[in-house]
Amino acid sequence: MNIFVSSLSFKAKKEDLAEMFAPYGEVSSTRIIHDKVTRRSKGYGFVEMDNEEQAHAAIAALNGSEHMGRIINVAVANTSLQK
Repeated sequence: MNIFVSSLSFKAKKEDLAEMFAPYGEVSSTRIIHDKVTRRSKGYGFVEMDNEEQAHAAIAALNGSEHMGRIINVAVANTSLQK
């Protein structure tokens, strides 16, 4: 399941996402989206978890939580927009 994470700190790295989601299950991949010109984080990213039950548990637990001084939003990614 692909999970969308927004309102991330601009200092957050993909390893931070993996560490945040790891307590809920195996994380297949993580990525932070960067501006192509400035290479600065856009403040959002994606986490991939193969087990849907674990992914839903992570979403429920982490949505609205604080990470690196910011309240993050966590939801199932809309995969139709990623094509």
